[in-house]
Parts: sequence; structure tokens; C-alpha cells
Amino acid sequence: MPRTARDVVFVDGVRTPFGKAGPKGLYAETRADDLVVRVIRELRRRNPSLPAERIDEVAIAATTQIGDQGLTIGRAAAVLAGLPKSVPGYAIDRMCAGAMTAVTTVAGGIAFGAYDVAIAGGVEHMGRHPMGEGVDPNPRFLSEQLVDGSALVMGMTAENLHDRYPQITKERADAYAVRSQSKVAGAYEAGLIQQDLVPMAMRSAEKGYGLATTDEPPRPGTTMENLAGLKTPFRPHGNVTAGNAAGLNDGATGCIVAAEDVAAELGLPARMRLVDFSFAGVEPEVMGIGPVPATERLLARNSMTMDDIGLIEINEAFAVQVLAFLDHFKIADDDPRVNPWGGAIAIGHPLASSGVRLMTQLARHFAERPDVRYGLTTMCVGMGMGGTVLWERV
Repeated sequence: MPRTARDVVFVDGVRTPFGKAGPKGLYAETRADDLVVRVIRELRRRNPSLPAERIDEVAIAATTQIGDQGLTIGRAAAVLAGLPKSVPGYAIDRMCAGAMTAVTTVAGGIAFGAYDVAIAGGVEHMGRHPMGEGVDPNPRFLSEQLVDGSALVMGMTAENLHDRYPQITKERADAYAVRSQSKVAGAYEAGLIQQDLVPMAMRSAEKGYGLATTDEPPRPGTTMENLAGLKTPFRPHGNVTAGNAAGLNDGATGCIVAAEDVAAELGLPARMRLVDFSFAGVEPEVMGIGPVPATERLLARNSMTMDDIGLIEINEAFAVQVLAFLDHFKIADDDPRVNPWGGAIAIGHPLASSGVRLMTQLARHFAERPDVRYGLTTMCVGMGMGGTVLWERV
């Protein structure tokens, strides 16, 4: 039977406040699956016209799928959140682009006609499950020189990018990080970021119960002087520091995506339309350059150039990775199209969850910028990949 692809829209997105990983972080004694449950319940609360039984799929990403991030977390979280048992779910993994891939995967199902409405998102509790926990890399990676030895250490891949692009100095990376912190502080002061944060209950055996309402990682007032003396843990006299990279974080994100006609039928908002997406592979030892070929492929397929793009939400795993992207497309370091509310260097990057944070913020930017038609969400991905999604104002 011939099929016609349907338009897919981003209905709504929310996230928990992001916490610092570790024994003193916001969520040190909070389960990862409970973070996802809170997000799913908030999506339902904010969108009461969506009957629970109309949700066709729950796709949740996690990079380290063990413990409270295991047990097919999409299905487990759906049941824990009180969705009907008839609603299926699954887990998905593309490292940092997990939530992005959850969205593009269910969107493909919606466009094909297999689903009408789906929930997609991601979670990472890096305090409970450090990146690489339980991983057993095949020795052939190194014995057969399939990848450089630095490929499995993300900070070392960022140092490799500094080597490849010597015009991206530590000072330039630090300056970008200062701007990111400043933009996040400004967005918080204006009450912009808080719109899509869901308060999260947390507990501590020592302090009792509390409520997380704001992101823990930002450092308002960060200056170049603050960053100049930080250690370079991945290389003596290197360029990558805790100040010009995203930290280790805990948090969850989620969104509702739907066929555009079904969203209209159910009275759901259509905040932006998914136009196309692309994933690309690169040398794993310079994984940070991944967004470049992914974006090039996407723009070429749609007969577009970067001049057609009015908003860009790029994940700030490392400042050097963002700057390499900007240089390639001849975009100024302080171009106002790029991360208007700041990014992961300040807010944090709980690995598999970050893709939906980018989308949620881009949807807010579209609402504020009626003059903009197209926007991108893009990110680098561990093991040498990049992912980019093209969105259109509805």
C-alpha cells in the first residue's frame, strides 16, 4: 500500500533541573528512573487534552543502561508514571545524542504512520553511573589501530581538536565559556529557562527532603581571570579545563512529538515542525567535529545554506567543539543566532538527555522570533559522530 509521509511537530518539552554528579549533587540519592517519571507526568499535566491512551510509544535514551537506568527504561518509566499498560516503551542509546535519536526515531514512525503521538527523551545520572561504567572495549580497537588511543576519553578528543585547529586557543575557548555563563545568567534573571523546568523532589539521608527548582551547575559571574588558572587534566599545559567544558551532570528531559494533523485534532500546540535530520560519522579521536558533516549533509539535502538558518542550538560539550563548528561555517563566536540563552558549559550536559533540552529551548526561541523560519539543533557524539535536526517555524 503506498504511503504519504506526514508532517511531525514538536508539541512540548520539559526537563528536570540539572544537578552536579557526585555525592554532594542535587540528585545523589535520587533514582534516575524517578527523574524520567517526573518528566513524563509533567508533560501530561501541561497537556491535559492528550488522552494517555493516545500515546503510542515512549522512547527514553540513556548512555549507561544499567541499574536504575536499565530495565528498558522507556517502558519502565511509562509504567511507573502511570501510563496505561497498553502504552509500549523502549530504551535507546547514541551516547550524547540519545534523546535526539529518540526524537528522530519516533518522528520517523509518526511520519510513516505507525504512531500518532509519542514521548521521547533521555536521562543520565552520571553520579550513580559514570560514563563508561561496565564498558569492556574490544582490544581490537587499539591492537589493530582502528582508533587512536585518545578516542575513548572525551577530554582528550577535545585536546585533539585544539591541535587540529590551532587558531582555537585556550583564551578563545575561555572567552566563549564566559559568554555562555553570562547568557545563562541573563536568561535565568529574565525567567526564561524556568518556563520548562519541572520541580523535582529529592532526598538526602543527612539533610532530609528537598525540592530542586533550578540548575545546579551554572557559575554566574565567571570571568576570564577565573578560568585562566584552572588545571588542564587531559594534557599537561593543555587547553581543555573544567571551565571551558560541560561538567558531569544528572538530569532528565522529555518531549511530546505528534503528527501535525493529530496535534490539531487533540488541541495540542505545534511549537515547531521537524523538517529533516542527519547523523554522520567522523574519526573518533576528533569526535567534536561531528556536527560539521551532519549539518553539511542536512543543508545540502534541503538545498539550503547556513544563511537560511536563523537560530542554532548547539550542545556545548567543549568550547573548542563549538568554535570548530562556527569557524567551518564562518559564523562569528558571538553570533546572536547561536545559543541565545547559553548552553551546556553553564547549564550542564547529562549525556543522553541533552538533545531534548536543545529542542525545548529552540521551540521557545521560535516563539520569541517570528522573523525566523528555520533553526538547527546539533551536537557532537562520543565514538566519533555528529547529529543535526532541522526545524521549521509553524
